[in-house]
Amino acid sequence: MTGNMLIAQSGGPSVVINQSLVGAVLAAKTSTKIVEIHGALHGIQGILDEAFIDLRAEPEEVLLRVAQTPSSALGSVRRKPSADDCRAIFRVLAKRDIRYFFYIGGNDSAETANIIAEEAGRQGYDLRCFHIPKTIDNDLLCNDHTPGYGSAARFVACAVRGDDLDNRALGGVKIDVIMGRNAGFLAAAAALARQDPDDGPHLIYLPERPFTLDRFVADVAECITRHGRCVVAVSEGIRDPDGRPIAEAFSSEIDPHGNVQLTSGALGENLAAVIRAKLPAVRRVRADTFGFIQRCFVGCVSETDANEARLVGSVAVQAAVGGKYQNGTVTINRLPGAAYQVDYAIAPLPAVARHTRSLPDRFINPEGNNVTGLFLDYARPLVGALPVTARFNALRNRRA
Repeated sequence: MTGNMLIAQSGGPSVVINQSLVGAVLAAKTSTKIVEIHGALHGIQGILDEAFIDLRAEPEEVLLRVAQTPSSALGSVRRKPSADDCRAIFRVLAKRDIRYFFYIGGNDSAETANIIAEEAGRQGYDLRCFHIPKTIDNDLLCNDHTPGYGSAARFVACAVRGDDLDNRALGGVKIDVIMGRNAGFLAAAAALARQDPDDGPHLIYLPERPFTLDRFVADVAECITRHGRCVVAVSEGIRDPDGRPIAEAFSSEIDPHGNVQLTSGALGENLAAVIRAKLPAVRRVRADTFGFIQRCFVGCVSETDANEARLVGSVAVQAAVGGKYQNGTVTINRLPGAAYQVDYAIAPLPAVARHTRSLPDRFINPEGNNVTGLFLDYARPLVGALPVTARFNALRNRRA
């Protein structure tokens, strides 16, 4: 099938999402099946507005510079298409003879791609519709990991490493709130900050385990007794024993896909207030919410992440023009063996649309307040080598 191509980006940006965009565009430029290459500005909103740019006209040197630039070069959106939206979208696609559609994003973006693919089937419109994976949360089903996670995890590890050094100098309790609505992969990456046995984070709390304030206070108190200080990494999605996200009590903002906004400073400040009230002897209690800075931090890129992000874009185009698949999503699969290797496959869109996966039980310690060595083995190849810090030998056996 010969026709024109449309590509767009959706959801939260990442450091490497433009690698996927450029990987797809470069692959499309070499295909005899694709004529025009359109980029829609701000996802499906740009399709509805016919706000397109000509990506075939962009020189390769520009594309390569854009690939190395964080955030969504085409702009992004959080919008779930309605039936009316789909009808309008297909009028645009038909008018421009668009036969290949690629949507880069997470599980909500996969849902959007699936909605458009299903509507194309109902209308009898011949369209190859592919989702290109991206999410720093690392929670897409059918994937060992997803583009965006490695670089965001690298930022978290470096930021918590710096925070631990700050805490070692001044003491007290430091709480860092890290992104992760349903899955604790990103908060778990804080464990990569440790170099010595007494390094923080000393406690890590994840959405996969129930969180109670009593247990939290007891854990912090025990940590202070042992180390004289405490650094805590907390996922924004931690839940009470009934499964309700604790941060929902502090937010009323809901996006078009029904997600309550959790990334605010309220969770960290409330946890800090609890420690101040329950452990008044602690002289210094602070909290930071990493927030959106985790997504597009310049200069903190995982090489593995960047390379794989470029490849998933290329694989999506190759699958679409190859003719074997009408629709699908690209998946990254880790191969068995001591050396880190992956391959790429195509899974059905409904397999990843909307749904999310959780941090596996084998990655969480029995107490539910830390990760295991298996997680560190899993995450290290995705993040890459981290900066090494040093301490005076004379201070190593002294408590903070």
